[in-house]
Amino acid sequence: MQKLTKEEYLERIKINQSVSRIEFELDFEWKDIRIEFINIIANLRYADLSYANLSYTDLSYANLSSADLSSADLSYADLRSADLSSADLSSADLRSADLSYADLSSADLRSADLRYADLSSADLSSADLRSTDLRFVKGTFTFNFGVKLKVV
Repeated sequence: MQKLTKEEYLERIKINQSVSRIEFELDFEWKDIRIEFINIIANLRYADLSYANLSYTDLSYANLSSADLSSADLSYADLRSADLSSADLSSADLRSADLSYADLSSADLRSADLRYADLSSADLSSADLRSTDLRFVKGTFTFNFGVKLKVV
């Protein structure tokens, strides 16, 4: 199994090379890289993260606008205040994800699983919600035509 140094790991992230689909071992402590990692992932606009396993990942405040997250596992992910406008989240697993204050305007959420997700103050205006599982979602959020929906 390949061992990645902190620098090698960050370089793979910078050039959008997948680190979730290969086997490797980290040669550093996560706490040593957290801030640098957050600064890099803060801008993932247009990134291809389809089928990626991002469950439990902290992507709060990240720019994921127009990103391809189709069929990605984002269950339990922290997506607070993330920009997911025009993102492809079709068939994504967003169960129990925190999407509070997220911008999901014009996002493709067809067949996505949002059960138990927190959509408090999220913007879903013009989002495609066909066949989206919204059972047990929580929060007050805006969707098409500025209509606010409060789920209790």
